[in-house]
Amino acid sequence: MLDRQAHGSATSDRDLIVRAAEGDRRAFELLVERHAAAVLRLTTAVSGDPTAAEDALQQTFLNAYRSASGFRGDASVRTWLLSIARRAAYRVRPRIDREKLVEEPLLELGVQAGWGSADPEAIAIAAERTGALREALSTLSAEDQEVLILRDLEGLRGAEAAKLLGIGERALKSRLHRARLRLAVALRQAAPEHTHDLEGGRP
Repeated sequence: MLDRQAHGSATSDRDLIVRAAEGDRRAFELLVERHAAAVLRLTTAVSGDPTAAEDALQQTFLNAYRSASGFRGDASVRTWLLSIARRAAYRVRPRIDREKLVEEPLLELGVQAGWGSADPEAIAIAAERTGALREALSTLSAEDQEVLILRDLEGLRGAEAAKLLGIGERALKSRLHRARLRLAVALRQAAPEHTHDLEGGRP
């Protein structure tokens, strides 16, 4: 058993998807084990509902298994799975009142985020240490969450994330910047005592 696990951990995603396309269920199970957490983070962010996210998770891997033979290697296996996951999550996503998704002016976002006192990255680091980051992320819109998850949590390159989201790289940079600012605002609201520490205050 240990030898099989060690061998599985050393096998690349691309090798596993090729084996899965040939009918190797164990190879596909290894892919699921590797990427289920990333897929669930994205489906949760997009759907905004835990039950819908789980449904989208199951549908993602079902679709991936069925289309494994169609994987062409244009992107990484993880990016390919996240692309499938995003489509699955949007299909099960509850209706959202789009009029409520107001774009705040960039300057206003910056002021709320604390420009001049503590930068968003420093605030995020402090909040992460207290467990506030996940809670703050969950308060953002699905659009903000998915771009933060793809770029900052999953580490996709800008071009990969832009292609997955169906937007240009300049639009991606703008969306990511605004999402990071909104996250900083949420972090300041959720953990003001920690941002106060960053600004030079004392507990």
